[in-house]
Amino acid sequence: MTQERPIQASNGWVQLPLNLGLLLAAPVIFLMGVGMAQGRGGVPLVAGLFCVIGVITGIAALIRLGGHFTLQPNEAIVLSFFGPYVGTVRESGFYWVNPFMTKRKISLKSRNFEGAKLKVNDKGGNPIEIGAVVVWRVENSAQAVFDVEDYDSYVRIQSETALRHLANSYAYDHGEAHEITLRSGMDEVSAALRSELQDRLKHAGVTCDDARLTHLAYASEIAGVMLRRQQAEAIIAARQMIVHGAVSMVEMALKELEQKQVVTFDSAQKATLVSNLLVVLCSESEAQPVVNAGA
Repeated sequence: MTQERPIQASNGWVQLPLNLGLLLAAPVIFLMGVGMAQGRGGVPLVAGLFCVIGVITGIAALIRLGGHFTLQPNEAIVLSFFGPYVGTVRESGFYWVNPFMTKRKISLKSRNFEGAKLKVNDKGGNPIEIGAVVVWRVENSAQAVFDVEDYDSYVRIQSETALRHLANSYAYDHGEAHEITLRSGMDEVSAALRSELQDRLKHAGVTCDDARLTHLAYASEIAGVMLRRQQAEAIIAARQMIVHGAVSMVEMALKELEQKQVVTFDSAQKATLVSNLLVVLCSESEAQPVVNAGA
């Protein structure tokens, strides 16, 4: 595991005048040598030496100018010198380093990765479609450059792998008693996804700031069946609530009638009243009253 080593590069504004001065001095020195060679009494060896010095100075100035670079906020540059890692510059500014160093610029900004919808099986073996968005950023620039081949591709592949593993670990919406499911425990599931991604991505010097499910549905081949099951469960739950409310209302009506002594019922009459009230209260259609006018 490569550890990041912060280093301080030379101030680029200090080195720039020197490099520009060398670049301007190079043609002057070269022309001086040419003038010596063409003039009377000039020494050819000295003239040639001036020309060579002028050429070397120009080449050196151009090479040194290649050592300048700028860094914006939330950027880092990883430096290596003929293979070995030298260090990382993180502070924004204008800098100069040895021009023979290899410079690799890395963005430290937060990025979003929204993967494609994956078709996987949940804990119960039901085929589902699931998708997620991951917010990530590079934390250790040296690891991101040297420990993985391509950290962008690494984040994409590991995010899809973690999402598949998450889907296999939870039921869609019908787990065991008090068990977290993908649909009912979105916050817990997202926290679990973020934790797993953090463990996977740290090997590439990447940290996961957030991870959320963006798509969750049954696969198309079973969506119709599961929809009917959900509708049946909703109807059963509604019926249970209606029956519970009707029983409470009948019980309250009988209790108040007896307490206020409005009328006295025997067991058979109570049973008839309870039956009639339950039919009226639990019926889906409006009740049609029948008035008994007597004989």
